[in-house]
Amino acid sequence: MQKTYNLFISHSWAYSDAYEKLTSLLNNYSYFDYKNYSVPKDDPIHTKGADWELAQAIESKVKSCSVVLILAGVYSTHSKWIKKEITIAQKLGKSIIAIQPWASEKTSQTVKDSADEIVGWNSSSVVNAIREHSP
Repeated sequence: MQKTYNLFISHSWAYSDAYEKLTSLLNNYSYFDYKNYSVPKDDPIHTKGADWELAQAIESKVKSCSVVLILAGVYSTHSKWIKKEITIAQKLGKSIIAIQPWASEKTSQTVKDSADEIVGWNSSSVVNAIREHSP
């Protein structure tokens, strides 16, 4: 039986196209199953909740995950939520995999400094890192 990996994919909804491309990349990878624990864009906590409610929801989702994936675009450096997600992942002892955006010259040093592994925008690199860092 094939293992299912529980993933939290950290991202900015302002840059949701990168998130959608990453989930598509994972969905289309052969012999790889995962469950996405990310906070959906239309989640009431995301749209109407207080900051502490969103932080609590993120922590409960990250607790169930094998690893945390973070898109390392330069916008991540300026996102308070991505910084909070890094802090939560580290507090819970979760491995962080930073994914450098395709053809991006500028990436987030904050994300790269906190990552257990940094991979390029390549399906086999991402999947291999998930497999390697999952318990």
